[in-house]
Amino acid sequence: MTQNLRCKAFFLSRFTVGYNILEGVLSIAAGAMAGSIALVGFGLDSFVESLSGGVMIWRLRKSETLTGEQEERKERRALMLISWTFFIFAAYVLYESGEKIYFREAPEPSLFGIVIAAASLAVMPVLYVQKLRTGRALGMRSLIADSKETLACVYLSTSLLAGLGMNYLWGWWWADPAAGLIVALFLFREGMEAFDTGKNPEEEHDGKI
Repeated sequence: MTQNLRCKAFFLSRFTVGYNILEGVLSIAAGAMAGSIALVGFGLDSFVESLSGGVMIWRLRKSETLTGEQEERKERRALMLISWTFFIFAAYVLYESGEKIYFREAPEPSLFGIVIAAASLAVMPVLYVQKLRTGRALGMRSLIADSKETLACVYLSTSLLAGLGMNYLWGWWWADPAAGLIVALFLFREGMEAFDTGKNPEEEHDGKI
């Protein structure tokens, strides 16, 4: 049973990496063409989640041969790495969004960006639930934390879709950088949770980890 769950976790992690690399490339390309910091930030977050999935692949590989102490060290390293990448990209998105609001820079409407965000909303909730259930069944905090990053992607997709949609339909220039600020807040929040979990692995956060 445990081996089957680990195989499932491997599959979910590999799918996370593949899907998010594709999503990230498309989002950044669309964001660059439209001048959309929210869409570029969304693409960068996709790469962050790809990194998280890659870390989980490393975490799961040959883990059955490790001692309990070695496995715990792996989990803590993964969580700390994820938290710092969150902070870096949160700072980037926050700076760019603030700059666009200050200079009143209006992005071009992006129908392609709306399609990307809608596709993410269809895929990410399912991926989140599967990761969360598998992580809980294995008692693996790192996979549960990774699932929460996927949940953050759901929220980010919602904010991005709202921001780009309002800009596309009504030309509200401020909607896009406002969505970027929401992206930054979610990135920072998830980074703090990952950092706290990695620093204090014995504690539970939000009653879920």
